[in-house]
Amino acid sequence: MTSVLQAQGLGRKYGKRWALRECTIDIPAGHVVGLVGPNGAGKTTLLKLASGQLEPSAGGITVLGGRPAGGPAQLAKVGFVAQDTPVYAGLSIADHLRLGARLNPRWDATMARERIARLGLDPTQRAGKLSGGQRAQLALTVGLAKRPELLILDEPVASLDPLARREFLQGLMEATVEHKFSVVLSSHLVSDLERVCDFLIVLVDSRVQVAGEVDKLMATHHRLTGPRRDPDRLPADQHVVSARHTDRQSTYVIRTDAPIHDPAWTVTQLSLEDLVLAYMDKHTADRRVALEVQR
Repeated sequence: MTSVLQAQGLGRKYGKRWALRECTIDIPAGHVVGLVGPNGAGKTTLLKLASGQLEPSAGGITVLGGRPAGGPAQLAKVGFVAQDTPVYAGLSIADHLRLGARLNPRWDATMARERIARLGLDPTQRAGKLSGGQRAQLALTVGLAKRPELLILDEPVASLDPLARREFLQGLMEATVEHKFSVVLSSHLVSDLERVCDFLIVLVDSRVQVAGEVDKLMATHHRLTGPRRDPDRLPADQHVVSARHTDRQSTYVIRTDAPIHDPAWTVTQLSLEDLVLAYMDKHTADRRVALEVQR
């Protein structure tokens, strides 16, 4: 299967600080990818590297088989909607569509006009007079009408109210079904990703913690609850993602492909949010242990 994005040892440094490091991922085509992690995890840096707005400090990245922003043909394949869904306040909606047509060789003018009409937006209205949800829909329309093979969205719904978020994501899903392109969508709102994404990447403190198809991740991650037990007593094929203990009880989130037969454990399924939080919790616990060792 072809890849829309491949990174090997990818890193980006600002001065002495790594915003992203040792990032190795392979995203297959045809997915809506959720990129999730806390603020400052490196999500925006990764997406700007993928769209060619930044150059790597280490490692390499290819998007749709080419170097990001490696020429007009490569630029035409990738759409990007930034976190603040940027539009030009002084331009009308119609002006945005005319500008899009001039800048994008694959521009679908009919789709853009029909989508604006379906949203009930007045083409003569200036973007500065639109609501946050309407501005986001205009930015998405411009991104979609570019007819990209890959659409990158950097937390486009972070500032929207719940209704506007739902309408934006609904429009995105309808477009992916109709036009069959790949999407990478970053967010720290897992509930939004759970509705639309079928591939997940968890990024914490500039490193990829886990990546894969959502169905497979959900099938191979479990919560175990039972009498207190040290992790070195678990079977070798049960990879511990996170662990919590009381005097008498242990609770683990593990990853395994094998059945769990130990009757001492109560096994429960995770939600997508549980899975994401487990990887964040693992990172926090690992960092806490490292600090204690340093002391």
